[in-house]
Amino acid sequence: MIYLDANATEPVRPESAAAVAEALRTVGNPSSPHRAGRAARALLDRSRRVMCAHTGVSEENCVFTSGGTEANVLAVRGVGAGRRLLLGATEHDAVRQAPQHPVGAGDMIPVLANGVIDCGALEERLASSPAETLVCVMLANNETGVINPVSEISRLCRKAGAKLHVDAVQAAGRLPVDISALGADSIAVSGHKFGGPKGAGALLLAGSGAVVLPPLLAGGGQERGRRGGTPALPAIAGMAAAFEAALAAPRDLSALRDAIEAAALHSGAVVCGEGAPRLGNTSCLVLPWMKGEAQLIALDLDGFCVSAGAACSSGKVAASHVLQAMGFGDRAGNAIRVSLPWNVEADVAELFSAAYERMVARRRPA
Repeated sequence: MIYLDANATEPVRPESAAAVAEALRTVGNPSSPHRAGRAARALLDRSRRVMCAHTGVSEENCVFTSGGTEANVLAVRGVGAGRRLLLGATEHDAVRQAPQHPVGAGDMIPVLANGVIDCGALEERLASSPAETLVCVMLANNETGVINPVSEISRLCRKAGAKLHVDAVQAAGRLPVDISALGADSIAVSGHKFGGPKGAGALLLAGSGAVVLPPLLAGGGQERGRRGGTPALPAIAGMAAAFEAALAAPRDLSALRDAIEAAALHSGAVVCGEGAPRLGNTSCLVLPWMKGEAQLIALDLDGFCVSAGAACSSGKVAASHVLQAMGFGDRAGNAIRVSLPWNVEADVAELFSAAYERMVARRRPA
């Protein structure tokens, strides 16, 4: 088996596994005042310091969550409370489904044909709204890897007096996510996307004082009243260790990605977002004559794990709203995503390209 679905979840990094094991041996509850509780609290605080050191966030404004979905929903319903929402057309469903009131077509920010947010359209929408606004734009798209110009988007938001939430779930560990450099008011990250365990994420908030948010889970007042419940200490410690490891030894996978895309183009595929800034590990490939699900099954039988879009619907494969927003129409259901993990072998491009060519040769229309 060759695993090429890192954007769904990365393989766990050794540093993360070691941190999880240490946390599992730490018996206490971080909220308990006795010696065991203080030891657990020290580990929680250490993990928080790591996340903050690499994102430019004050420790009181790092809210640990169960993952990227919860972090995004907390931002949309908390930072966005009482505000008009403007959502990028290619946002993850965690953001698209978060609003508690309907978001109309006029509240969606279109993208250009290459998948990048249309900043001109955003500026028009901001200018047309007298209401206070929260703009939600992802840093890097989970399906295509397309990177949005968040600094420019932030400039437009500041000019209009709007706040900006950035879903950095797919970008964290692969791109810098400093909150000041991005100009964001909040950032969502998820540990398993950069080699940590599943079950931990964080909402990172700008500001020097603790930002007040209405909690999704009230509980016992943990996380300064913004997220109740006993922290998942092993997952949080593993997330922090993975984040540090990912940033300490970044790996540029763009050459492998480009080799895979060159072979796919030769076989008649279309590369989604080609020419736009993209994550170095991500390829979204459309075969005009073959459904993505059929491609996924064929490649799985050949030993390759890829996906047919976002892994967020219990295994369901459907036409991608991301590709539909990019103008692919009926071909939006004909895509697969190849996302290279941090520990991918150097010969993967050659091996995958051969399997892709075999699949095309078997299924190409006469």
